[in-house]
Amino acid sequence: MTTRSRASATVPLDATSKAIIEQLQEDGRRAYATIGKAVGLSEAAVRQRVQRLVESGVVQIVAVTDPMQVGFTRQAMIGIRCEGDLEALADTLAEMPEVDYVVITAGGFDVLVEVVCEDDEHLLEVLNTKIRTLPGVHGTETFVYLKLRKQLYNWGTR
Repeated sequence: MTTRSRASATVPLDATSKAIIEQLQEDGRRAYATIGKAVGLSEAAVRQRVQRLVESGVVQIVAVTDPMQVGFTRQAMIGIRCEGDLEALADTLAEMPEVDYVVITAGGFDVLVEVVCEDDEHLLEVLNTKIRTLPGVHGTETFVYLKLRKQLYNWGTR
């Protein structure tokens, strides 16, 4: 698992880099030669640009699974109210294997986390023994996912 700070300066992307990212968002295994034809570059030039995008942290190329298909039948968003160092708490939460998304927020919750669990019993264990016992946590509210209707990862080049 890699956790990156989003506070660093953004990397400016030209139209060609955005087009390469869009190609990879459609199919992360698309051949560099195929991408090159679509964006007007050689295979070698695409390979170099993709390498720079990965090394700079602009993109990650990963396999995205459907949790239900691989045995994780319970997903939930958990709103956490807490005091103290929010970044330290967020880092601790990010280390939990069940947590796949952590964001420090403003509003009714200080931190939001998304968890992927095997079942309701596993969710209860995560809530009761891992999250609620952390120093500084004062309360949680759990939003159980009943059905996923949309999940996209193509917003990066709008």
